[in-house]
Amino acid sequence: MGRKITVILLLFGCAALTIVQFLAARREVAVVLSFPPEGQIINVQGHSVHAFVKGSGPDLVLIHGASGNARDFTFDFVDRLKDRYRVTVLDRPGLGHSSSVIQSEAAVFATQGSSPSQQAKVLVGAMRALNLKNSIVLGHSLGGIVALAMALDYPNDVSSLVLVSSVSNPWPGDLGWFYKLNGSLIGGAIVPPILSAFVTNKLVESNVAEIFEPQIAPNGYLEHIGAGLVLRRDTMRANARQVFGLKAHVEKISGRYGQLNLPVEILHGNKDTIVPFQIHSKKLVNQIENAVLTVLPGIGHMPHHTNPDVIISAIDRAAIRP
Repeated sequence: MGRKITVILLLFGCAALTIVQFLAARREVAVVLSFPPEGQIINVQGHSVHAFVKGSGPDLVLIHGASGNARDFTFDFVDRLKDRYRVTVLDRPGLGHSSSVIQSEAAVFATQGSSPSQQAKVLVGAMRALNLKNSIVLGHSLGGIVALAMALDYPNDVSSLVLVSSVSNPWPGDLGWFYKLNGSLIGGAIVPPILSAFVTNKLVESNVAEIFEPQIAPNGYLEHIGAGLVLRRDTMRANARQVFGLKAHVEKISGRYGQLNLPVEILHGNKDTIVPFQIHSKKLVNQIENAVLTVLPGIGHMPHHTNPDVIISAIDRAAIRP
């Protein structure tokens, strides 16, 4: 009798797993059809990088943060800049329509994510393929530490940095249960298919609202961003593993900031609860000789949407600073 029950439970589990995977795959196909690449796919040493280019003028490269993609910038930020910059938005490896840098990042049973330096290497390769010269590089959130790695490892490709709500220094503790679970061997195998299959629009709206607090997302943002792109199984695994392993990489990179010799504009809201100002930018301004800090009172994690004119002014300053 006990053996029969075990067999029934195993069959039930296999059927449930098959259904979950089927539902996840169907939603993934639908979201890619609804939110296809807005730009071109570039091959960089066997890795695919999605690049959206618009405008004319000095080269400006935009790097998005965790759980994001190029659409965060193409919502309206690019259009504010296109008349005086050639703006290039890159999907970071493993997110949006860019492939992962390392195979294990999106594998079912794995824990390793790509480092900011590994991502920087591929993104600079895409910049060179596009013939970008002396680029101003803006990095938001986790994209900020990638931008810092780009400037450190490829100084001839980066003329100046604009760091917005940027990760830059080690933080106390960990990043919470979600990244710990999704970044683990078993959790990374089990959780992404369930989330991909069953996450509701209401939960997505709640998460976006939390990222924008204490401000609110602009009208139409949620419809444009393609949140379902980050809910694909491989993308969730890559995103979680990049974030889960990030602290050790930040510790190494932060010890090199004294090597930077280029204009750096730092902008950070003092009400940012996602990447706290006190831990990151308040310290960073004293680690880089040419850094200028702009503190945004009462502003949260998304000032390029809530205070775009301030960010654009910083880009303009970075473009002309010696």
